[in-house]
Amino acid sequence: MARRCFFSFHYQRDVWRAHQVKNGWVTRDREDAGFFDGSVFESKKRAGDETLKRFLTDAIKGTSVVCALVGAETAHRRWVRYELVRGFEQGKGLLAVRIHGLQNQQKQTDFSGPNVLDYLGYELDTSADSIRFKEFDGSAWKWFSDLPSMKYSALPYVLSSTNATFSNKFSTYDYVAGNGYANIGSWIESAAASVGR
Repeated sequence: MARRCFFSFHYQRDVWRAHQVKNGWVTRDREDAGFFDGSVFESKKRAGDETLKRFLTDAIKGTSVVCALVGAETAHRRWVRYELVRGFEQGKGLLAVRIHGLQNQQKQTDFSGPNVLDYLGYELDTSADSIRFKEFDGSAWKWFSDLPSMKYSALPYVLSSTNATFSNKFSTYDYVAGNGYANIGSWIESAAASVGR
């Protein structure tokens, strides 16, 4: 069975870099998701937030891993954050891969932005069987409004901390420094294995 990974990224700024990662990932036993034509994403967005949420949720359902491709501004993108929290809620393996060192179509690299996994977190209340999601807005933590909470008993994996960022549980790699072309397959497999997928 093919391993399917949902790639989440800042479309306008990083699509060229993201396609380089996709081309290194896709082989006869691997499939990608999350590479929508920009017009498809925009049409769902114009139809309203709930329509876009359903569209993204359905796209993530058929995958085992959600991989955030982190460029200069990825951590600040609402829908990247939503895709990661939704992947968490569905028990997917998560990981972040820094892609700022890849060249865009003008042969330019970018600066290293914050890691989106550092900007997302959760608080667990086992007595109430609840997990609440939170996000860092650049100056303070606040509750994540797009998917505020879920039952902890519905989460398919165990958390070792009651209050943590996603980066405490999930790994981050650098595509250029870590030879992502050769290694992204093992990074994604590791993310899937870490949650029993």
